[in-house]
Parts: sequence; C-alpha cells; structure tokens
Amino acid sequence: MSASGKNILENVKQNHQVFLNYLKAKFPVFHNSNIFFRDLQYGLKGFFEMMNQSLSYPEAEELAKEIGNYFEQKGIFIRVNNLGWKLNYPEFVTTAPGDPL
Repeated sequence: MSASGKNILENVKQNHQVFLNYLKAKFPVFHNSNIFFRDLQYGLKGFFEMMNQSLSYPEAEELAKEIGNYFEQKGIFIRVNNLGWKLNYPEFVTTAPGDPL
C-alpha cells in the first residue's frame, strides 16, 4: 500500500463516524443493514473525491478490504459472506414511521 493509501486508511480509522455518516447519506445504511463490499469501495472513493483526493479503482479496492477488516475487528461490521457485512452500529437505529423514539 502506498504512503498516501496508508494516510487515507488512518484518516478513515480515526474519523470512522464521519465516514459512516457519509455512507449513510449516499446509501441506505442503518443498524443491522447489509453493507456490500462494492458499496464500501465506492463509498471510500466518493468520500475522498469529496475532499479533492482521487483514488484509483485498485486503490479503493485495497482500502475497502483494509477498512472492512478494521470495522470487523471493532465490531462495527459483522461478516455475512464474501460479499459483505451486517452493520452493527446502534447510532443508526431506525424506527417505523410514527413510532416514538
């Protein structure tokens, strides 16, 4: 992994709440929802393009693997299969319309 890739990886690790909120704004992400590998990959690519840092497709793929593994270790992602995870992030719990919080 390049030096810039390592910097990006550390940025996401230290600011995972910001990154997860970005994903939530772009994809249907909520507690116990599925997160697919490609959604994570394209989410990372878009997140850094928003900050004027471009990632190549292979860089985004490598970073998605690293971030996915990191989120698994932290208990934020629970592996479902080779294609993705279940999001374990109670901050993103949703309620049915009209239900009190």
